[in-house]
Amino acid sequence: MDLQTRKKEFIQEFLKIQSEEVVSRLENILKKEKNKLKNENFKPMTIEEFNSRIDQSMEDSKNGRLISASELKAKIDKWS
Repeated sequence: MDLQTRKKEFIQEFLKIQSEEVVSRLENILKKEKNKLKNENFKPMTIEEFNSRIDQSMEDSKNGRLISASELKAKIDKWS
């Protein structure tokens, strides 16, 4: 059985679940697995990449390509 078929069957079975406790446990398992994958795929940047980002940030600041925290908060408040 291929992965897509297994997913579809899982979803069908999931939709039949009536227990909130079971759904919560499955949600927790999914979150843990997603976090594991995220951590496995995380690659710290090199010193060169880090320094390059600092240089770019300093250049952006010199050239006025930035936004203040209060301006950012005002933009975010308009989202909702």
